[in-house]
Amino acid sequence: MRTIVKGKNLDVSDSDRRYAEQKVQRLGRLFDDRSDVVVELAKEHSPSIDQRHIVEITLVIDGQPLRGAARGSSFREATDAVVDKVERLAVEHKKRPLNRARPAEEEALRRTLADGETQGDEVPPKKPSVVKIKRFAIEPMFEEDAVARMEDLGHSFFLFVNAESERLAVLYRRRDGDFGLIEPVLGGAYTQGRGKK
Repeated sequence: MRTIVKGKNLDVSDSDRRYAEQKVQRLGRLFDDRSDVVVELAKEHSPSIDQRHIVEITLVIDGQPLRGAARGSSFREATDAVVDKVERLAVEHKKRPLNRARPAEEEALRRTLADGETQGDEVPPKKPSVVKIKRFAIEPMFEEDAVARMEDLGHSFFLFVNAESERLAVLYRRRDGDFGLIEPVLGGAYTQGRGKK
């Protein structure tokens, strides 16, 4: 398993690098040598935050990224926490069934269904319902980091906690290729017009 330890706008000390590499080796027993692990260390420079050290791990398994991030009062504390998180994610990933559809198979299935609809096959309309619920840990991040994370995941939207405002925000891809940001406001400008005629 190849491990890359890097700093985000900081130089990683040799002791922090060795500690991160040593802790990440715990994940090596779960996967083969083809897996890559990137450990990124960052530090917030705000004196009001106790847990300023941030460690993020990205593990690529079978072409799918698994990510985890944690904060701590030191890089070692944050590394311990994030390795535990990623290890749980990795165990869950290994338990998933292997018969997931590949993108080419999904496209063929979509075409087959579309052909069936055009050939007059009568299928009763199905009422939309919630078929999947995702729960995940949210770590505060800046807009640029949210854009990068969304790009890595290949999603058209991304929910995150804005590190500047400490509020939930939704980043989405616009049709023109740019990004939009939705920041919910409770009791703000959007609700002033309610009740007025």
